[in-house]
Amino acid sequence: MGKLKAPHEPAAALASELHALIGKLKRRLRGQASAGDLTPSQIAVLVHLEREGSATVSALARLEAVRPQSMGATVASLEAAGLVKRSPDPSDGRQTILSLTPACRDMIRTGRAARHEWLLRAIQAKLTSQEQAQVKAALALLNRIVDTE
Repeated sequence: MGKLKAPHEPAAALASELHALIGKLKRRLRGQASAGDLTPSQIAVLVHLEREGSATVSALARLEAVRPQSMGATVASLEAAGLVKRSPDPSDGRQTILSLTPACRDMIRTGRAARHEWLLRAIQAKLTSQEQAQVKAALALLNRIVDTE
Protein backbone atom coordinates (compact mmCIF):
# COMPACT_ATOMS: atom_id res chain seq x y z
CA MET A 1 0.00 0.00 0.00
CA GLY A 2 1.20 3.53 -0.81
CA LYS A 3 2.10 6.02 1.82
CA LEU A 4 -0.60 8.60 2.59
CA LYS A 5 0.43 12.14 1.68
CA ALA A 6 0.49 14.72 4.41
CA PRO A 7 -2.01 17.54 3.80
CA HIS A 8 0.76 20.13 3.37
CA GLU A 9 2.63 18.25 0.60
CA PRO A 10 0.49 19.57 -2.30
CA ALA A 11 0.92 23.14 -0.99
CA ALA A 12 4.68 22.61 -0.61
CA ALA A 13 4.94 21.35 -4.18
CA LEU A 14 2.86 24.29 -5.40
CA ALA A 15 5.07 26.73 -3.49
CA SER A 16 8.21 25.23 -5.04
CA GLU A 17 6.78 25.29 -8.55
CA LEU A 18 5.52 28.87 -8.17
CA HIS A 19 8.87 30.03 -6.81
CA ALA A 20 10.73 28.46 -9.75
CA LEU A 21 8.27 29.94 -12.25
CA ILE A 22 8.56 33.44 -10.79
CA GLY A 23 12.35 33.19 -10.97
CA LYS A 24 12.15 32.12 -14.62
CA LEU A 25 9.74 34.97 -15.43
CA LYS A 26 12.04 37.50 -13.74
CA ARG A 27 15.02 36.24 -15.77
CA ARG A 28 13.02 36.45 -19.03
CA LEU A 29 11.85 39.98 -18.23
CA ARG A 30 15.36 41.04 -17.24
CA GLY A 31 16.65 39.72 -20.55
CA GLN A 32 14.22 41.89 -22.52
CA ALA A 33 15.75 45.18 -21.40
CA SER A 34 19.23 44.60 -20.17
CA ALA A 35 20.73 47.18 -17.85
CA GLY A 36 23.96 46.73 -19.76
CA ASP A 37 26.94 45.62 -17.76
CA LEU A 38 25.70 46.97 -14.42
CA THR A 39 26.51 44.98 -11.32
CA PRO A 40 23.80 43.96 -8.83
CA SER A 41 25.12 46.66 -6.44
CA GLN A 42 24.84 49.33 -9.12
CA ILE A 43 21.33 48.22 -10.01
CA ALA A 44 20.34 48.29 -6.32
CA VAL A 45 21.55 51.91 -6.04
CA LEU A 46 19.65 52.96 -9.15
CA VAL A 47 16.49 51.20 -7.99
CA HIS A 48 16.69 52.92 -4.61
CA LEU A 49 17.28 56.37 -6.11
CA GLU A 50 14.44 55.87 -8.56
CA ARG A 51 11.94 54.66 -5.94
CA GLU A 52 12.94 56.71 -2.91
CA GLY A 53 14.56 59.80 -4.43
CA SER A 54 17.92 61.39 -3.78
CA ALA A 55 20.27 60.04 -1.09
CA THR A 56 23.78 60.43 0.24
CA VAL A 57 26.53 57.88 -0.25
CA SER A 58 26.43 57.15 3.49
CA ALA A 59 22.69 56.49 3.43
CA LEU A 60 23.05 54.16 0.44
CA ALA A 61 25.91 52.33 2.16
CA ARG A 62 23.74 51.76 5.25
CA LEU A 63 20.85 50.51 3.12
CA GLU A 64 23.06 48.06 1.24
CA ALA A 65 25.06 47.09 4.35
CA VAL A 66 28.42 47.97 2.82
CA ARG A 67 31.26 50.27 3.83
CA PRO A 68 30.94 53.88 2.65
CA GLN A 69 34.18 53.43 0.69
CA SER A 70 32.69 50.50 -1.24
CA MET A 71 29.53 52.48 -1.96
CA GLY A 72 31.69 55.41 -3.04
CA ALA A 73 33.30 53.20 -5.68
CA THR A 74 29.89 51.96 -6.86
CA VAL A 75 28.57 55.51 -7.10
CA ALA A 76 31.70 56.73 -8.88
CA SER A 77 31.23 54.12 -11.61
CA LEU A 78 27.57 55.11 -12.00
CA GLU A 79 28.57 58.75 -12.19
CA ALA A 80 31.23 57.97 -14.83
CA ALA A 81 28.55 56.16 -16.85
CA GLY A 82 26.33 59.25 -16.69
CA LEU A 83 23.63 57.55 -14.64
CA VAL A 84 23.86 59.54 -11.39
CA LYS A 85 24.81 63.10 -10.58
CA ARG A 86 26.02 64.78 -7.42
CA SER A 87 24.74 68.04 -6.02
CA PRO A 88 25.27 69.84 -2.72
CA ASP A 89 22.77 69.11 0.03
CA PRO A 90 20.73 72.31 0.45
CA SER A 91 20.41 71.76 4.21
CA ASP A 92 24.05 70.73 4.82
CA GLY A 93 26.69 72.02 2.40
CA ARG A 94 29.17 69.38 3.61
CA GLN A 95 26.98 66.59 2.27
CA THR A 96 26.53 65.57 -1.34
CA ILE A 97 23.21 64.31 -2.62
CA LEU A 98 23.01 61.72 -5.40
CA SER A 99 20.19 61.59 -7.91
CA LEU A 100 19.42 59.96 -11.23
CA THR A 101 20.32 61.75 -14.43
CA PRO A 102 17.72 62.27 -17.16
CA ALA A 103 19.63 59.70 -19.25
CA CYS A 104 19.23 57.13 -16.47
CA ARG A 105 15.51 57.89 -16.12
CA ASP A 106 15.15 57.36 -19.88
CA MET A 107 17.04 54.05 -19.63
CA ILE A 108 14.71 52.91 -16.83
CA ARG A 109 11.59 54.00 -18.74
CA THR A 110 12.78 52.29 -21.93
CA GLY A 111 13.59 49.10 -20.03
CA ARG A 112 10.17 48.98 -18.41
CA ALA A 113 8.46 49.57 -21.73
CA ALA A 114 10.47 46.76 -23.37
CA ARG A 115 9.62 44.31 -20.58
CA HIS A 116 5.93 45.26 -20.71
CA GLU A 117 5.84 44.92 -24.50
CA TRP A 118 7.48 41.48 -24.37
CA LEU A 119 5.00 40.25 -21.77
CA LEU A 120 2.03 41.67 -23.66
CA ARG A 121 3.15 40.02 -26.92
CA ALA A 122 3.75 36.70 -25.15
CA ILE A 123 0.30 36.76 -23.53
CA GLN A 124 -1.41 37.62 -26.81
CA ALA A 125 0.54 35.05 -28.83
CA LYS A 126 0.51 32.11 -26.44
CA LEU A 127 -2.75 32.35 -24.50
CA THR A 128 -6.33 32.13 -25.68
CA SER A 129 -8.91 34.57 -24.33
CA GLN A 130 -10.10 31.87 -21.93
CA GLU A 131 -6.53 31.23 -20.72
CA GLN A 132 -6.00 34.96 -20.25
CA ALA A 133 -9.11 35.00 -18.03
CA GLN A 134 -7.65 32.08 -16.03
CA VAL A 135 -4.40 34.01 -15.53
CA LYS A 136 -6.43 37.02 -14.39
CA ALA A 137 -8.21 34.86 -11.82
CA ALA A 138 -4.88 33.42 -10.67
CA LEU A 139 -3.52 36.95 -10.21
CA ALA A 140 -6.30 37.69 -7.74
CA LEU A 141 -5.28 34.62 -5.75
CA LEU A 142 -1.58 35.52 -5.89
CA ASN A 143 -2.39 39.03 -4.69
CA ARG A 144 -4.20 37.52 -1.70
CA ILE A 145 -1.05 35.54 -0.85
CA VAL A 146 1.15 38.62 -1.09
CA ASP A 147 -1.24 40.88 0.84
CA THR A 148 -1.73 38.52 3.80
CA GLU A 149 1.40 39.50 5.69
